[in-house]
Amino acid sequence: MALRAHISERQRRYGAEVRRLRLEADMPVQEAAAQVGMRGPQLNHIEAARTGLDEKRLRLLAAFYGCKDSAYLDTLAAMGASDGKGWWSGYKRKVPTFALDLAELEHWAASGYLNYETFFIPGLLQTEEYMRKLFENGDTSLSDDQIDDTVRFRLERQRILDSPTEFRFVIHEAALLMAFAGGEAMRLQLAHLLEVWERPNVSIQIYPFSVKATPPYSGPFLITEPASRSLSTVVIDHPGASEFTETMEALEKYRGRFDDLSRLALPSGNAKTSARPTSGRDSWGVVQHVKHSMEMER
Repeated sequence: MALRAHISERQRRYGAEVRRLRLEADMPVQEAAAQVGMRGPQLNHIEAARTGLDEKRLRLLAAFYGCKDSAYLDTLAAMGASDGKGWWSGYKRKVPTFALDLAELEHWAASGYLNYETFFIPGLLQTEEYMRKLFENGDTSLSDDQIDDTVRFRLERQRILDSPTEFRFVIHEAALLMAFAGGEAMRLQLAHLLEVWERPNVSIQIYPFSVKATPPYSGPFLITEPASRSLSTVVIDHPGASEFTETMEALEKYRGRFDDLSRLALPSGNAKTSARPTSGRDSWGVVQHVKHSMEMER
């Protein structure tokens, strides 16, 4: 079987998990490969994601390694059996490979999705006009066709909000006040945010300027959680680049950071309760106040 010329993040993760199972069992690669009728170099290629592994051999290896986590194995087997094709496939060579890998990871996020953003509205919650302003005013020069492709791609990503996945967003208050989009586009963006707020599977909190505690983390990140949370992935947004990481240490650290951010952020609130005179300050009320201020300035 020919080795892969391009390795997707899903394929890389699958191979890394196969390798992790073997290392945790303290099993030499030659001995493990022999258990499923393979040679050591073949298993090395699988662990490096240069080629795949059928489900029967995966489960045989897992049993040999002593892994009995059925939810984990079912999710891992499904990831390995996937052909990687989805709606994102139509955007190959139109958007960066990282974006394609992110869309595929989001496709597997059946359990949960955690996202913290500092200066921008999260991509899954953006309007088309906001996206266009974001890309037109960004530090990377994009052609009109590239902007069109990127906008269409991001709008298609938003379809996962229709899934039963639980989405949790913490957005810094600064993101509500950025001027790059212009007053009207920002007003419409905030109106859209309040509409999405009504979805039962979406929770939005605002991290206010008024927090006196030192923020537990200042940069944006997101966590995609498949059916087996141990197969979650952290996506860290660095200036000019982003990265995927899935070590248990990273997952625990960033889940803890998200929990801290959520704890320090204002409660979510909603249209029914936040408008009451007795209601305290909450996230819905902050967004509504900023939107109202923009309307008064028109």
